[in-house]
Amino acid sequence: MRLDLLLRTGCLLMESAADTSRTMRTMKRVAAYLGLPLDRLHIYIVYNMLMVNLSDGQRSFTKFQRVERHGVNLDTLRQVSHLSCEALRLHYQLDRYRQELDYIARQKRNYSPWQVAVGGGLACGGFCIQFGCDWTAFFYAALAAIMGLRLRMYLNEKGSNAYVNIGIAAFVSTLLAWVCSLLSVYAQASSWLPSVLVSSTPWHPLLACALFIVPGVPLINFVSDMLSGFTQVGMTRAVNTLMMLLAMAFGIAFAIQVCGIDNFAKDLPMTPHHNYHEYMLAAAISAIGFSMIFNTPRHLMWAVALGGIISVCTRNFVNLGPSSGNIGLDQGLVVGSFAGSAVVSIICCALVRQLHTPHQLLSIPSVIPMIPGVLMYRALFAFINMHGIEGEVTVAMNNAIQASLTILFIALGVAIPNIFFRRMIAAK
Repeated sequence: MRLDLLLRTGCLLMESAADTSRTMRTMKRVAAYLGLPLDRLHIYIVYNMLMVNLSDGQRSFTKFQRVERHGVNLDTLRQVSHLSCEALRLHYQLDRYRQELDYIARQKRNYSPWQVAVGGGLACGGFCIQFGCDWTAFFYAALAAIMGLRLRMYLNEKGSNAYVNIGIAAFVSTLLAWVCSLLSVYAQASSWLPSVLVSSTPWHPLLACALFIVPGVPLINFVSDMLSGFTQVGMTRAVNTLMMLLAMAFGIAFAIQVCGIDNFAKDLPMTPHHNYHEYMLAAAISAIGFSMIFNTPRHLMWAVALGGIISVCTRNFVNLGPSSGNIGLDQGLVVGSFAGSAVVSIICCALVRQLHTPHQLLSIPSVIPMIPGVLMYRALFAFINMHGIEGEVTVAMNNAIQASLTILFIALGVAIPNIFFRRMIAAK
């Protein structure tokens, strides 16, 4: 029974997108509560399977637990972390621990499907503002993303293949963004459509309408696992992430072929020229929207919104500068993203004890607005649509390298302060 409880705890964490290091730490904490000697307990974690072995020198007991599904539920990570600590501190009876674990596993998400869809759509609109669009285009991007995200959730509920669902959602979102862009162009040229429909950046929604698909949590967990030495799990996460990006790129590419327009993927500018208070609002909207997708508790939304503001504004200040007509240090996207994620990670380390919540729950939604989703699918789109023209490979590789380095340094910025402070706190 004790090994079963240990495996169920680890399985719940893996199903909710915990990185392997957190899963291992929590399972060892639960093993200590269960009275299992750590020197005789062996835990083995792969992406779809958990194994524990307990030996007393004469007998050996081994049990397996399959991880059936993978999603993102940060509230589950918080609750399991609390449960493991409280069970160890207050010496829970085994039946009470099992009941609490069952309650967490059965608990409904904090937001309804339509609330998640609206939040994710507004988050994509916030991305669009960061790429330089106006607020009319913000609503166009949000509308297209809302419908695409809700469609993807519906298909997932029906049991359709996850990668096919991503491709369909990307196709529908891009198609709707194109329709909204045409509406804006026609409104500008006609006298009977209201002027509120006119956008000075009508094609920018195509940049952001499908970014709700970008697997930010798996990307960060992949880097974290690789840094922590869990190479096998990290590589599996990387392959899964690549499959999701490929499905998204194919959906977008198919929509672009239907629409007959591809300037958004090649030469549409992304340099923002808004005031910092607009960056702050857009970053807060994006962080809160993705928090709803990740099932962050409502009472922590303020902290996530503040983290999103700090990360994006720090990134923009370090990244942008006189060369792009902005105020800042002009150090580039990679350095700026690292600075933004590191600053927010340090702040989250300080808030973890006060808010009694895992570092991952605060830091990941805060840095997701910095994930270079456009660069990733621009690179994939460039590889898919090669025609043998000189310079195509260079453009594709440049986008791919910039996106990869940015993601790596975002993950490093989140992980390094957390690892450092965790070692300081662990002894206590």
